Amino acid sequence: MAITVKTLGRPQAESSYVRATLKGMALTFKHLFARKWTMQYPEQTSDADWTLSKRWRGTHRMAVDETGKAKCVACGLCPQICPANCIKLVAGEDEKGNRYPLVYEIDEFRCVFCGYCQEVCPEEAIHVGVDYENAEYSRDGFVYDLARLMKQPHEVSTLWDPSDPKGE
Repeated sequence: MAITVKTLGRPQAESSYVRATLKGMALTFKHLFARKWTMQYPEQTSDADWTLSKRWRGTHRMAVDETGKAKCVACGLCPQICPANCIKLVAGEDEKGNRYPLVYEIDEFRCVFCGYCQEVCPEEAIHVGVDYENAEYSRDGFVYDLARLMKQPHEVSTLWDPSDPKGE
């Protein structure tokens, strides 16, 4: 496949730069009267035309059972499947032989919010939520431990709707 070079010269006929400038100014003037899409964020979080998708994957949360304990059985699947290697899990066992997490931490800076941890969990304990307001003043605030994950109040993200297989 040959590469061809096309050389463009300056226009030979007299061209009007004034006309091009006026066309650009008309386009700018048209946008002055168009509908604005800017939201004043802290005061206005949603609009009738804009809402956050239910499939948005934000900060994580840990489900708790009726006794207030984490549903996690420390199986180790979530740190194993995590592509960013952001989940730290240390398993423990009680006298009855039930497994539970001694240490469960998620580094939100390293997380790519893929949702694999939610999909692989056999107890449906870890979820990615729809919360996106997770600003902190230090880097240490982005490491979510088990207690903080259990206190997250936001709702759970719907990663995939079986009634809508194409995701439309």
